[in-house]
Amino acid sequence: MGRAPGARLAEPRRAGGEAVPRRSSSSLALGLLLVLACGPASSAQPAARSSPTSVPIPTLDPGQVSRGRVVFGQHCASCHGVDAHGTPDWQQPDGRGDLPAPPHDDTGHTWRHSDAQLSEIIRGGLRDQFNKTPELTMPPFQTDQLSDQQISDVLAYLKSLWSAEHRQFQEEQNRRPPIPMPSPSAGGG
Repeated sequence: MGRAPGARLAEPRRAGGEAVPRRSSSSLALGLLLVLACGPASSAQPAARSSPTSVPIPTLDPGQVSRGRVVFGQHCASCHGVDAHGTPDWQQPDGRGDLPAPPHDDTGHTWRHSDAQLSEIIRGGLRDQFNKTPELTMPPFQTDQLSDQQISDVLAYLKSLWSAEHRQFQEEQNRRPPIPMPSPSAGGG
């Protein structure tokens, strides 16, 4: 790179009597460009992220999905909606301080839980941390109400409502060590 005639080089900074070279404005601009191109370090909205070595997404059995849709319609739709869209304003506590039934499609959070956690919630019920009532947020479905196979069928139906990205995230949860769920009877009251 040439200098304009008569232009002077900037004096180097001195630290302890020794010259310290200045960084060129082009390296500063390159650094700024990289920061802008790469974007912020974190997103305001958490997203489902696949691990670097993605696990395969199991193929859903159409018969199991169909059976799950029927069981969902019989036992779950009264709270979670016929198409699993949940209750409007499901993230806002109702007048009793309880959170209404969430959607089970991509707009909800069901896909963030492993099959084991979801089965445990269905089987044992759930007390949401915001629930201020004596009742469970979600009632349990004992073996005389839903068999393990019926719960598995319902989970297959719910998975059929999720995007590939959310199914990938959920499958990764299935492969992690189980996280103990709090007792549904804990808290409240």
